[in-house]
Amino acid sequence: MTSRRTFIKAGLLGGLVLGAGGVWYAASREQAPAGRLTRSARSMFQAITPVMLAGMLGEGSGRIERVVDGVERAVAGLSAAAQSELADLFGLLGFYPVRKLLTGIGDWRLATPADIEAFLSGWRFHHYALLQGAYAALHDLVLGAWYAQPESWEAIAYPGPPEVR
Repeated sequence: MTSRRTFIKAGLLGGLVLGAGGVWYAASREQAPAGRLTRSARSMFQAITPVMLAGMLGEGSGRIERVVDGVERAVAGLSAAAQSELADLFGLLGFYPVRKLLTGIGDWRLATPADIEAFLSGWRFHHYALLQGAYAALHDLVLGAWYAQPESWEAIAYPGPPEVR
């Protein structure tokens, strides 16, 4: 049986650890101008894009960067509230301890496609709706940015937007 004194000490220690983690996160969080992706968010999208678009991306230099640029444009077009929520998600996925805990990935640049596929699949089918929603946001941003590019239209037999006369 735990004594009341031990319980209080553990609670205080836990509060200190959480407070220190919050200060660490706030101090190390990368800030980006409104509507722009941070370096860590760009790194994350550069890592997950080839996995999400496996078989569709094809060959060609700069395709991943164009998708990441498209994600940035898509985020910039969202409401301020949605941008804030995405900034929180990107911030957490850019913060090593949280990223490691939630995804199992240490550094996006060193992650293998299998690591990223496992993380994405885990979030897609997670029993917490919050992680399913985070997966859906990442998925929709990447696929939306991909299909907004004219070079992707041929794969889905889309002739392009109609001409207005």
